[in-house]
Amino acid sequence: MNLAVVGTGYVGLVAGTCFAESGNDVTCVDIDEQKISMLKGGKVPIYEPGLEEMVRRNAAEQRLSFTTDLDGAVKKSSVIFIAVGTPQGPNGDANTDHVRATAKGIANAMDGFRIIVTKSTVPVGTADRIQQWMTEETSHPFAVVSNPEFLKEGAAVEDFMKPDRVVLGGDNTEALEAVKELYEPFVRTGNPILVMDSRSAEMSKYAANAMLATKISFINEISRLCETKGADVGEVRRAIALDRRIGPHFIFPGVGYGGSCFPKDIRAMISMGEDEPEMVLLKAVEKVNQRQKGILIEKVTRHFGADLAGLTFAVWGLAFKPRTDDMRDAPSITVIEALLKAGAKVQAFDPEAMGEAKKIFADRIQYANRNYEALPGAAALLVLTEWNEFRRPDFVRIKQLLEHPVIFDGRNLYDPTDIRRLGFQYYSIGRNDG
Repeated sequence: MNLAVVGTGYVGLVAGTCFAESGNDVTCVDIDEQKISMLKGGKVPIYEPGLEEMVRRNAAEQRLSFTTDLDGAVKKSSVIFIAVGTPQGPNGDANTDHVRATAKGIANAMDGFRIIVTKSTVPVGTADRIQQWMTEETSHPFAVVSNPEFLKEGAAVEDFMKPDRVVLGGDNTEALEAVKELYEPFVRTGNPILVMDSRSAEMSKYAANAMLATKISFINEISRLCETKGADVGEVRRAIALDRRIGPHFIFPGVGYGGSCFPKDIRAMISMGEDEPEMVLLKAVEKVNQRQKGILIEKVTRHFGADLAGLTFAVWGLAFKPRTDDMRDAPSITVIEALLKAGAKVQAFDPEAMGEAKKIFADRIQYANRNYEALPGAAALLVLTEWNEFRRPDFVRIKQLLEHPVIFDGRNLYDPTDIRRLGFQYYSIGRNDG
């Protein structure tokens, strides 16, 4: 099948590449000429494991191409996916200006029936608005299908190729069957393709992310209570995770969630309920998360005092999670900004996010080429992202390089007893710091 995917961010590039991998001819469209030029050269502008290799292979086999020509892509495609950004607006709502412009551009380029599929995360009711926007521009027939994405950054290719479920929303049987056919190769093990109305499909994406964010904020709030009551959140987590109604996923305490989805989607849902019903629970989820991003700073200032002038801190981990270079709403930003405000210097390292960090902090912090190079002269080490290479470091070497043997572990990577036996002062999340 000939497909067009408009937008080459995380969602669009992964979707287009994976559809090409299953044998379709896919044209990815973007208005950013520099990005398209990079993709034509086999370079992927984001870090996503396995994606660049797949892009190069499918491009070489002429199933995947890149262009800035929307008109040409629409004319040769029977199904067009909208995967453009929906950035957060001033009130927390999702801005659909790019979706609207794309829908109108597609309508003006059409020369016959087309299926328009929305992959962008959009407010409930956007499919109806796309129908209206396009009807204003064209007399050609078309159908709109909602198809929200449920991809995890760092595992997006695997999630697309082996989805837990595929959600489709719409009322045009022909269009729904065509999109179902596209997804059949990815659900051969029996995972379902759910068909529903478009508004329910749009809401399902927000509801899924809201549930996951709620679990994270819940365990982070429990971790604070554990600290005040002398309990170990790791043991508490182990006990509640064995309840099948709760499960073990997304209940790891830490320094808060970040990224491109959870913060934006929670705020968008709060905005959707601005009048009625008020999103009381989600407002609390957001509040807990913002507070949690500052928990390591609270521990740092309790140990070193509020004035950190003259002190340098090493930071391991800048991306909001491992296996990505994404720093959108990353806890590391909150932590580093607070350290700088208190007069400290920062030496930081991340395996993939150094380029993104330089866009945010410029020359206000120092950048290390390797994790151990961030340590010399530092008063303490702060671990903010659970990259695998941080899980079993050389603690003897760390102790030799640091000015003081102090570790603030924002991801509970290390065993407190073992670390203290090595002579470190060790602070973690929801466990006894004594």
